[in-house]
Amino acid sequence: MRPNMTNERAKLYHSINVYSFVIVEMIEYLDTHPNDKEAIGYLNHYVRQKNQAMSEYSEKYGPLNITASPEGNSDEWKWATQPMPWEGGF
Repeated sequence: MRPNMTNERAKLYHSINVYSFVIVEMIEYLDTHPNDKEAIGYLNHYVRQKNQAMSEYSEKYGPLNITASPEGNSDEWKWATQPMPWEGGF
């Protein structure tokens, strides 16, 4: 674990990665089973979970990607001021 990464931050980051994995797998499944309503509900649930986790992560630690950045609501470009991965950021 990186020295500046808190347990809470690590758990939230891990959850985002788990949700992302589930979403990719569900999309692949739905490519071959497009009428599976239960799978669609499952996918929608995990998309909501990931979006919520991404929003929480962005608020606490900064956005993980540019599309999760709240730059449109600010007069300051914070994306470039947070630590990059090679500087100990994610």
